[in-house]
Amino acid sequence: MSDHDTDDQIEDLPLEALPLDAWHRAKGARMVPFAGYEMPIQYEGIVAEHNWTRESAGLFDVSHMGQLLLSGPDLDAAVEAVLPIDLSTLKPGRQRYSLLLNEEGGVLDDLMVSRMEDGSLYLVVNGATKWDDIGTLREALPDDITLNHMDEQALIALQGPKAADALARHAPEAAALTFMTFGTFALAGHKVQIARAGYTGEDGFEISLAAEAAAEIADLLCGEPEVKPIGLGARDSLRLEAGLPLYGHDLSPETSPIEAGLIFGINKRRRAEGGFPGATRIIREIAEGTGRKWVGLKIEGRLPAREGAEVFSGSEKVGIVTSGGFSPTLQAPIAMAYVSAANAAPGTALEVEVRGKRLAATVAPTPFVPHRYYRGS
Repeated sequence: MSDHDTDDQIEDLPLEALPLDAWHRAKGARMVPFAGYEMPIQYEGIVAEHNWTRESAGLFDVSHMGQLLLSGPDLDAAVEAVLPIDLSTLKPGRQRYSLLLNEEGGVLDDLMVSRMEDGSLYLVVNGATKWDDIGTLREALPDDITLNHMDEQALIALQGPKAADALARHAPEAAALTFMTFGTFALAGHKVQIARAGYTGEDGFEISLAAEAAAEIADLLCGEPEVKPIGLGARDSLRLEAGLPLYGHDLSPETSPIEAGLIFGINKRRRAEGGFPGATRIIREIAEGTGRKWVGLKIEGRLPAREGAEVFSGSEKVGIVTSGGFSPTLQAPIAMAYVSAANAAPGTALEVEVRGKRLAATVAPTPFVPHRYYRGS
């Protein structure tokens, strides 16, 4: 989920405090502005937190994300006119990745859509775009569709190979979920919604709960020996290794989902039928291909390439880095970039310009570190 933000679009408004703001500060978090909130970037250090999540379990506060509930008559038809999703196959207790597109086929946001037991739809959208998303949805949906912004809810993510062990001691039924399923459970006496999903590439869970219960539940989970609080810094390095896009960096209103490799976000029936914003461009690109593609890059040496670094094939500029950093797991710099389609095949030798130097780079398949989602035994 997607899950996936930038603070570039946030105007100079007063920063909001997360429901867990005091909790983060008490744990020694270094707080930074992000997506209109003060958010914890690290507690004990990004690399240590990254490695802990890979080996054990980390608790992430993602309450800046927008949680929306859609309900009303002919809901599926109304939402399918706005999102390229096939809701006829989305059953209660299931979750799916989708995209909010403009009329030109550019990505306004990527999001998760879940079907509730009563047929309503629960959406999780990116923090930096949630107000624009709400405006876009209100304008596009019929008046008899109710959009409830669940701003009284917090959202926390428990991620890592030992996440299920820690959660099972308090909500054993939730630990039986498989990837991209969810349900309503009791956790320390509180009604919560838990999905088996996340943004790290690891197994894990996202827990939606009342804001006033967030500190109690965070303490409960971090009381388990496997679990430590993890900041935004490690969240970014984990999602980079997992090859997951970050909205506002790897995705934008100028980016089509086809060049971004997100065709799976446009369900098969919708690719054939269209009937959603930007369908003309997207169906054409599926048939004809795109001039550029989003690829992974492995970079030689130790110097990381950051967003905005230019990519070259010989003397020709062929692309630009959209996300990059040093991979703690691989102990090497990695990046993701848009490059011309002619230079997008895995194994293609390219160069990235960093601080005036050309660094050797190779197009690499993503994810850089294999996903470990739990799909059942």
